[in-house]
Amino acid sequence: MVHPISVSELTKQIKSALSSPEFQSVAVEGEISNFVHHRSGHMYFSLKDPQSRIKAVMFRGRNQRLNFVPKNGDTLVAVGSIGVYEPNGEYQLYVDLLLPKGVGALHLAYEQLKEKLELEGLFDPPRKRALPALPHRVGVITSPSGAALRDILHVLTRRHPGVRVLVFPSLVQGEEAPDSLIDALTKAQHTDVDVIIMGRGGGSFEELSAFNDERLARAIAQSSIPVVSACGHETDFTIADFVADLRAPTPSAAAELVVPMQEELISGIASLQARMARSLERRIQAERRYINQLSQSPVLQRPEHHLRQRRQRLDELWTGLSRYLRHGVIPKRAQLKNAVGKLEALSPLGTLARGYAICQNAEGEIVLQAEKVATGDVVHVTLHKGSLSCIVEGRHT
Repeated sequence: MVHPISVSELTKQIKSALSSPEFQSVAVEGEISNFVHHRSGHMYFSLKDPQSRIKAVMFRGRNQRLNFVPKNGDTLVAVGSIGVYEPNGEYQLYVDLLLPKGVGALHLAYEQLKEKLELEGLFDPPRKRALPALPHRVGVITSPSGAALRDILHVLTRRHPGVRVLVFPSLVQGEEAPDSLIDALTKAQHTDVDVIIMGRGGGSFEELSAFNDERLARAIAQSSIPVVSACGHETDFTIADFVADLRAPTPSAAAELVVPMQEELISGIASLQARMARSLERRIQAERRYINQLSQSPVLQRPEHHLRQRRQRLDELWTGLSRYLRHGVIPKRAQLKNAVGKLEALSPLGTLARGYAICQNAEGEIVLQAEKVATGDVVHVTLHKGSLSCIVEGRHT
């Protein structure tokens, strides 16, 4: 007899079965129906063909990257994974990417890789590095026989004849091109180049596919040297463009972005020199005016007169100090001496020195009358030097 299981357990088993790899990356073509763009931002719809229908959901984080708004009746390709919505026990397609109908396999792979690397953060602007202001040596990764290399060299030598160029020959088209590009980029890491231009001339989407390779994209992201991607024409975009530190629309434009015009540098230096000279002249003039003011000062013109005045003032201060000493300090010293004498006469220590003592009971109170203590009490007697602890043996009043 088959042991029954709960609906929840059955749903979990179905969900587990749909978690297998063949259901985690599928591309489904169908017509959109029942489309709802929820106020939460999520998109809910169905994909159908003449025989079947499947529910689908595209969450807000995914659909924000769409450059179009889907609508009922559109035939699209949805890329995503199959899963189970457990509360209703229904399987549905969780969409990561929506593409127009008729997209080829290369375009589909391109969009999937672009989505994947973007989610990993490889396209984020904060991780991209600035190019050096004036590179001493520029590395170029391209085909040695292509027009792109000639264009780059022409622009570099025209803009800054003194810049040095190190070419890393590479295939830029065909099945072996990604490995060739990665090898050239690896070699460049062990040289003294300050920046790398990687690219080729224009071509079809298929001809540019080497620059859409995932391994090449990760190699560019890990490069210790800034990379400028220059693949194809201005309207062409590759994965390498998104990962590189800077994207140039053409190889010639990449060369223009990498090195400044020598004439502009010379002009800028001349302008800075002129500004520095003007600033220095203004500073010299200001200091000269200050020196003139000092030279016209009465103190510098007649220093002996200034010294005589200071000597006279010093004599006045000394006379005043002597007068205060005679009429102020000396009388006060005599008064202080008299006060000290009086204090010594009234001091209990003086009395003790003449042979008297101070008697205190156990509580520390001074005993003035014999009747305040009893026979056998302990009293403390303070002398001029030292003290005694005594036991009362008798009283005499």
